[in-house]
Amino acid sequence: MTTCLVADDHPAVVEAVADVLEENGIEIAGRARDGHEALEEIELRRPSVAILDLRMPGLSGIEVARHVGRTVPETGVILYTAFGDRALLTEALDAGARGFVLKEAPLAEVVRAVELVAAGRTYVDPVLAGVLSSSAATEKMTNLTQRERDVLRLLADGNSNEEIGKELFISPETVRTHVRKAMAKLDADTRTQAVATALRQSLIA
Repeated sequence: MTTCLVADDHPAVVEAVADVLEENGIEIAGRARDGHEALEEIELRRPSVAILDLRMPGLSGIEVARHVGRTVPETGVILYTAFGDRALLTEALDAGARGFVLKEAPLAEVVRAVELVAAGRTYVDPVLAGVLSSSAATEKMTNLTQRERDVLRLLADGNSNEEIGKELFISPETVRTHVRKAMAKLDADTRTQAVATALRQSLIA
């Protein structure tokens, strides 16, 4: 079962999000009011997904995402924010966040984001996708080979190296080589960050 921690300094927001997730069969692993509490709960309970307010007392959602990436990499972080600031969003992606939902979005979008991130994919609110689109995408597109884009797209769908290899008729080791090259070209430290960057810049769909 998918488990989720919800962290926001507004109790009403926590309860509204937790209620709609439970109604959709997602187990609430914990609730937190600030960044420090959120990080402690995530490290203790290791949920599938953590929904974090971008701006919380103590540690921000971005700081928590950065810690979680190091200590509990299996937990997918979704940032829940009222802010569509491009610099903040880019920083959050670089910190390892795998999802962004605007607080003005319907709660059904939160459920969809949790389901996608729990399945190993990335979710960006349609409104924020426009904010994140970059003119550098064309330049990066020419740098990534078609095979590298194919591998990243299959990674985004949650496939393992072995599954990608079978799909593309190449060995898992060749898949790893393509991933390493794509990570280098996209200045990514992890494969998740490479996928997120490729999605953000419309290099894969």
